[in-house]
Amino acid sequence: MSNIIAIKDINAPELNVYARLTEAQLKKDEGVFVAESVKVIKVALQKGIEPVSFLMEERQIEGIGKELIERCPNVSVYTAPREVLSKLTGFELTRGVLCAMKRPQSDSLENVLKNAKRVAVLERLSDAVNVGAIFRSAAALGLDAVLLFNNCSEPLNRRTVRVSMGSVFLVPWAFFEKEDFPTPKNAVEFLKQNGFTTAALALRNDTVSIDDYILKNTDKLALFLGAEGDGLSEETINACDCTVKIPMHHEVDSLNVAAAAAVAFWELKK
Repeated sequence: MSNIIAIKDINAPELNVYARLTEAQLKKDEGVFVAESVKVIKVALQKGIEPVSFLMEERQIEGIGKELIERCPNVSVYTAPREVLSKLTGFELTRGVLCAMKRPQSDSLENVLKNAKRVAVLERLSDAVNVGAIFRSAAALGLDAVLLFNNCSEPLNRRTVRVSMGSVFLVPWAFFEKEDFPTPKNAVEFLKQNGFTTAALALRNDTVSIDDYILKNTDKLALFLGAEGDGLSEETINACDCTVKIPMHHEVDSLNVAAAAAVAFWELKK
């Protein structure tokens, strides 16, 4: 296989995208993101995302990486023994196969919302793991789209892609760009104008029950989820049509946002 390239030095520039560039550099300077594990890479390939290069352990060339190599015969495969690759930051957390892939072109809000009935809207979610978990639940529980404010960790973050198990490629998503939506209220109003009932998931007393019949059966619903610690901003809560709270027991005040999202997605799916 002429595309197999043995790496002897972990400082080789070919490995920069896998080990030494920040998420911001990968996005702005290289136009790529990194996908980890064969399963995640396969999902991305099935969705037409273009591979740039692979990085895998030598033993995976004839193992779990073989199918990927055969599927992408013209893509460079950088390889070395595990003891060499384990010196790369974060490689020990992978399953032995990584792929640098071209970032897909961002979709518009209008396209993402076309025919959508159930959408999640994320505000100030900075934890890539939580964003990835929410995407996985959104895909599994039938949401049509995920919308994000610019203050969220982005879906093509390496950890987000990994935690989502490729669900970021399965659920349409888009950002509320700051220049077009300078305040959360602008985003809420945009959704209302597009026929959505807007519901804020928050710890307030003036709430609608999570199993409310009217809410569950509304034609189009946008569920807003907020930051890991502070939750949604007051501006967002006040702008929404209603506030929804998941009942708690044993003096527990709240769930992790990813867990709360899964409960709400299941309860409010159409």
